[in-house]
Amino acid sequence: MTSIKGSARQAAAETPETLENDATPDASGKLTLAAILEIFAGGRLPLRFTAYDGSSAGPPDAALGLELKTPRGTTYLATGRGDLGLARAYIAGDLEIHGVHPGDPYELLKALADELVFKLPPPRTMAHVIRSIGLERLRPIAPPPQEVPPRWRRVAEGIRHSKSRDAEAIHHHYDVSNTFYEWVLGPSMTYTCACYPRPDASLDEAQENKYRLVFEKLRLEPGDRLLDVGCGWGGMVRYAARRGVRATGVTLSAEQTAWAQQAIAAEGLSDLAEVRYGDYRDIAETGFDAVSSIGLLEHIGVRNYASYFRFLQSRLRSGGLLLNHCITRPDNRSEPAAHGFIDRYVFPDGELTGSGRIITEAQDVGLEVLHEENLRPHYALTLRDWCANLVEHWDEAVAEVGLPTAKVWGLYMAGSRLAFESGGIQLHQVLAVRPDERGGTGELPLRPWWTP
Repeated sequence: MTSIKGSARQAAAETPETLENDATPDASGKLTLAAILEIFAGGRLPLRFTAYDGSSAGPPDAALGLELKTPRGTTYLATGRGDLGLARAYIAGDLEIHGVHPGDPYELLKALADELVFKLPPPRTMAHVIRSIGLERLRPIAPPPQEVPPRWRRVAEGIRHSKSRDAEAIHHHYDVSNTFYEWVLGPSMTYTCACYPRPDASLDEAQENKYRLVFEKLRLEPGDRLLDVGCGWGGMVRYAARRGVRATGVTLSAEQTAWAQQAIAAEGLSDLAEVRYGDYRDIAETGFDAVSSIGLLEHIGVRNYASYFRFLQSRLRSGGLLLNHCITRPDNRSEPAAHGFIDRYVFPDGELTGSGRIITEAQDVGLEVLHEENLRPHYALTLRDWCANLVEHWDEAVAEVGLPTAKVWGLYMAGSRLAFESGGIQLHQVLAVRPDERGGTGELPLRPWWTP
């Protein structure tokens, strides 16, 4: 829901149709909460809305619904910009959803995105809205404890994308609970976009196929050396080691490191596979035959792309290959920083840009880009399957991490699925090679050598 105070500042510049005649006041002359929502929605609600003041709006027989339960929820909705107010009210338990499971609220979010368009009322109506809500409801209050501070207050954790602040951001997102991630991600423990060989493929089959695709693109052979930066729970490291590759992974998550090291030992791969706890920038070894970066660039910061690609290039031998797999924006002009719900609850300091910017930065440090492809539809399917896992293990997940955190994940994954389906975000794999001093790239085949 849009911020009422923010809407008031913009109302004079807008000229929407006057809706005041549609707003039904209560006995005191104040607008009900349902009437206020109808004003902003232009009288076109795709779901049923009920509020603690006894008012309601929208189709009585709607399959989907929102229930505003407390005055605190009104304050969250009125003072949070963009999606942040709705997220706060929902996570705190002041706003309930009906007709969908909290582990997968996709259908409700889709209905809101497809059919609900907020309009700014004229100043006179806006003044009536503010009087009806009351100034006490327009004063910001403390958000739910699951929310991190705004970016300007995170300076205590270090400069953005310094090692200390990156470590804190990774800790916030990835050190939730390995058990929780096992329920959501499934046996592969892979928290990146899968690659579905068929529409009806299982999640585990699709994740295995993604690792196969990366492995083949990097032309890895037994005896080769692979560096996997931002390695997560070591899925790529173990996949490569099973095929005779000496694989080193690095992650800033202590819980991921512990889980990966146990998995490596359990599979008997300790002679070939290693996962280290630390910053990728602390890797001292060089001469790797290949480097994979699967889901790390989102955390790097756009202004650090040049140093990122330069560092990874320095770890490669001449003719070595680099595969960068990351979420992107559909253009190269948008501001990279995330805002609202994603920044405060999911990916603190996360930044996304277009594939063109990524390719440019890789080329500008001397890497030769060989191939890129967009796996956007695959990420929508991946998120669908993660949500299904969360629904299946909902009671266990709530017991493990608490109801508010479980709700954050359902909201985040369902909303991200919608964004991938609509093209608001994408997933690109970029393959590059480190040429030698004369521009040579070894004996690469003339055409793509991997199976799609």
